[in-house]
Amino acid sequence: MASVALHLTLIVASVIAVFPVLWVLLTSLKPAKYSTTTDFFKETTFENYTNLIKDTEFLTWFGNSVVIAGLTTVLGVFVSATTGYAVSRFRFPGKRGLMWTLLITQMFPVAVLIVPIYNIMSSIGLINQPAGLVITYLTISVPFCAWMMKGFFDTIPREIDESGQVDGLTPFGTFWRLILPLAKPGLAVTAFYSFITAWGEVAYASAFMVGDENLTLAGGLQKFVNQYGAQWGPMTAASVLIAIPAALVFLFAQKHLVTGMSAGAVKG
Repeated sequence: MASVALHLTLIVASVIAVFPVLWVLLTSLKPAKYSTTTDFFKETTFENYTNLIKDTEFLTWFGNSVVIAGLTTVLGVFVSATTGYAVSRFRFPGKRGLMWTLLITQMFPVAVLIVPIYNIMSSIGLINQPAGLVITYLTISVPFCAWMMKGFFDTIPREIDESGQVDGLTPFGTFWRLILPLAKPGLAVTAFYSFITAWGEVAYASAFMVGDENLTLAGGLQKFVNQYGAQWGPMTAASVLIAIPAALVFLFAQKHLVTGMSAGAVKG
């Protein structure tokens, strides 16, 4: 009975988790006149996808998001890994203050930070520039990822660093050639978190970017919703296409996610 109850619970939970995604997918394959009905398999068509690509700036938004998310991921991994390693291995003035700063910056909600960050970006001419969004997203992802990477590096024996020094490697050489290959699970989590932060973020993307040629996917989706209603067909089609890169990144990183997150949490 316990086994039956467990399996029924898992089945119900799976259905609940999959249902919204399946609804969006099936809605994207329906004509506009059936978009708010449950006639999912009536007059199935790919018209929403073709219209989305031909009649909107979706490909431009997609390209902008790829560039911004890619830069955020690469820079986020590098900065988080080097910061985490430095805090884990070295003693320097302000180390405790830096760790507290990494923690405290995660406590502020997005709504509180939009205005000050907007003013800073505006003063240096980075509003409506991809670099402005990349820097903004790094302020979100790096504190969490650096703290997590610090905990992960704590689990790697210091004897490996000492062996690198004996072989004549510099501290950065030891980090790059010996420690990073052992830190793949932590790097995978950092890359995944940084990518998702930039790929699906809405508030900063909407406030900092204007003009169809500058919008990201998050900002572009808002074009399909106005005070008079919503264009469910193209919006659901865009949602499906947006989910594909995120799913691919997750599949690439999934074998390292559990190991990386658990290792980073042990001594973080």
